[in-house]
Amino acid sequence: MRPGTIQCSRRTATGCLSPILAQAKVKALLSTDHFSVDGTLIEAWASMKSIKPKDGPKDGSGEPPAAGGGRNAEADFHGDRRSNKTHASTTDPEARLYKKGKGKEAKLCFMGHGLMENRHGLLVDACLTQADGHAERVAALHMIEPRADRPRAITLGADKAYDTEDFVNELRSMKVTPHVTQNANGRRSAIDGRTTRHGGYAVSLRIRKRIEEAFGWIKTVAGQDKTKFRGRDRVGWAFTLAVAAYDLVRLPKLLAVST
Repeated sequence: MRPGTIQCSRRTATGCLSPILAQAKVKALLSTDHFSVDGTLIEAWASMKSIKPKDGPKDGSGEPPAAGGGRNAEADFHGDRRSNKTHASTTDPEARLYKKGKGKEAKLCFMGHGLMENRHGLLVDACLTQADGHAERVAALHMIEPRADRPRAITLGADKAYDTEDFVNELRSMKVTPHVTQNANGRRSAIDGRTTRHGGYAVSLRIRKRIEEAFGWIKTVAGQDKTKFRGRDRVGWAFTLAVAAYDLVRLPKLLAVST
């Protein structure tokens, strides 16, 4: 797995976050050694009815559109198999069908990713990708790679979704210590005693959960639970702007305490 295998909209994040994080007082708050990463689903501004076969009838079923129904005709999707290979949304062709886990409902989504420094829980990078099973791990490599070029190793905390052999090996090749939660449910974890024996591993697993607080604010207060934009570039702009807003809301209190 290499960082270049998906498109990750980081240019907008750099433009939003760099002026904030470059301030001397803000830089003093940031950890340069310990980070956490996670991803979250951003529901697309497109309905399931907009999903049509890429080649064939345009009503999303195998039959011609129902007469008299207009643009919003009734359609029976029962038993209709739809996948990103065969179907696409006519409203937002860049959105992808994705479900977070077994038994979950598939939705048209994008995936937002954030990199958090562990000292104060500020987001130092973000990007948005199409929803994909590999997107979280590849986006994490994109975001951590510029910070890995330093004499001593840094750590990256993450949840069980990041516990894969290729991802862990890529981090180690970058001199990034993978503080990834072990996923031993019917499989062998890629994280072994080389990592878990150190006290810092448990600390990272505890602190990394703070990134969920950031995503909670971004999706509820900043309204990114369901985007109101179409296309990866515009959705990415809105997401990374919300990330910058989250940092700006938290900084006054952090700066007041540090002075």
